[in-house]
Amino acid sequence: MFFLLWLLVLGWISYYLLQSSISRITRTPVWLLWLVMMAPALIWSGWVLANGPKKTAPPELIIIPFLVCPILYWFLVQLGRKEITRSAPEQVTDSDAEPAKPKPPLRPIDSAEEASLRDCFPWSTYFLRDLEFRPQAVICRGQLRTNPEAAYQTIRDNVEQHFGDRFLVIFQNSLSGQPFFALVPNPNRQSAETPVKTAPVTRPFFALALLLIAVFTTTIVGSQIAGVTEKILQSNPSTLLRGLPYSLALITILAFHESGHYLAARFYKIRTTLPYFIPIPFFLGTLGAFIQMRSPIPHRRALFDISIAGPFAGLVATVPLLIWGLQHSTIVPLSEKSGMLNFDSFSPNFSVLMTLLSKLTLGGALNAETAINLHPVAVAGYLGLIVTAFNLMPVGQFDGGHIVHAMFGQRASMAIGQVARVCMLLLAFLEQGLLLWAIILFLTPLNNEPALNDVSELDNRRDFLGLLAIGLLLIILLPAPKILVQWLNI
Repeated sequence: MFFLLWLLVLGWISYYLLQSSISRITRTPVWLLWLVMMAPALIWSGWVLANGPKKTAPPELIIIPFLVCPILYWFLVQLGRKEITRSAPEQVTDSDAEPAKPKPPLRPIDSAEEASLRDCFPWSTYFLRDLEFRPQAVICRGQLRTNPEAAYQTIRDNVEQHFGDRFLVIFQNSLSGQPFFALVPNPNRQSAETPVKTAPVTRPFFALALLLIAVFTTTIVGSQIAGVTEKILQSNPSTLLRGLPYSLALITILAFHESGHYLAARFYKIRTTLPYFIPIPFFLGTLGAFIQMRSPIPHRRALFDISIAGPFAGLVATVPLLIWGLQHSTIVPLSEKSGMLNFDSFSPNFSVLMTLLSKLTLGGALNAETAINLHPVAVAGYLGLIVTAFNLMPVGQFDGGHIVHAMFGQRASMAIGQVARVCMLLLAFLEQGLLLWAIILFLTPLNNEPALNDVSELDNRRDFLGLLAIGLLLIILLPAPKILVQWLNI
């Protein structure tokens, strides 16, 4: 039942991602693309339901869907794009027919404004060669003659001097690695004639309501972790309070994580919402929390700082709570059911960091013949580590995807993300509990939103912190080597 609920949540998330992104560029039905995308998960889930989780699936059943489905998915997307090109809508001449919607202008600027735009590019800063006019953008191609930071600052100031807040100035690298500028209409432009009506960014009562609901749902799950059955709860409702330690610890970790993102975004004066929790009445009691940024990220430094602030802030709360929870956990005999998902008989050897923290806290009581019956606070701390590692994965919209994007650029980050997805799938062969994680990464798009200045690189300090974040991900995910296990006698 638990596995089916996970599959349902996974299917809903993937369908939402497709509906909000891919449906705009292809006519291929979203349900068909969703079915192809979910095919590996459905095949693997069918195997587990038919044969049980203990029986290992044949390698071809795992590898073939993983290789075939991306190719089929890409073909269907391209087929839909070709249909759009070939079947352009014919002009409607029937007087009774609904009038056609006006098309956006081919040139966002007129001839006189084009001369002003060319004046925004000093030859000593960025030697402008040509302009490409598109319905919603002006692409400015040329040769960069100074450092990217100074070039972007100069040209952005010049564009604002000539056009006000009419355009956003974007600075990116092309597929060939050549930097170019793009001017796109500013959606938040304020005008006296046509003022933009914007919804309030922060909705404190809505955020508070979600927080209280999440506390309630995580308290229910926490009481189950503490051993309170439904029968006991019906006879004595006050036993629900036994779930509060887990609830408060997990909510604190998630709140620290999202507050890190929120404060960093506010530091860069980016319009953002308060953290919104996602409560669910099963699994962990919550699917985490998120914030929404309502204005573009100015440069890669801001992208890096906002992305890395969340995992590091969450870790500040996670490690002390995890150590306290391990100190109040009990040692139990090791059994065949011991593993990374069994909180009553938890084996920490699947993770280098969990192995070190467990041995540091429990000492000689933890050895090769024993496992840990985790205290509810320890469960929350352990889940905090998992959430940190999950967000640090260098794929797409995850924090780690933004971090490697800021460090290496968008093209390199997509290649790193693809390698990370394959490595996660291979790691799932060693630890079955990571299979669902690998499936989620496989369904996550590799690309993410670039910063306005997406060319300027990071400084050495940020590069070091980024490598530190990748190292943290590795020591959480990688299993403890045998030499370490033998040395620690675990």
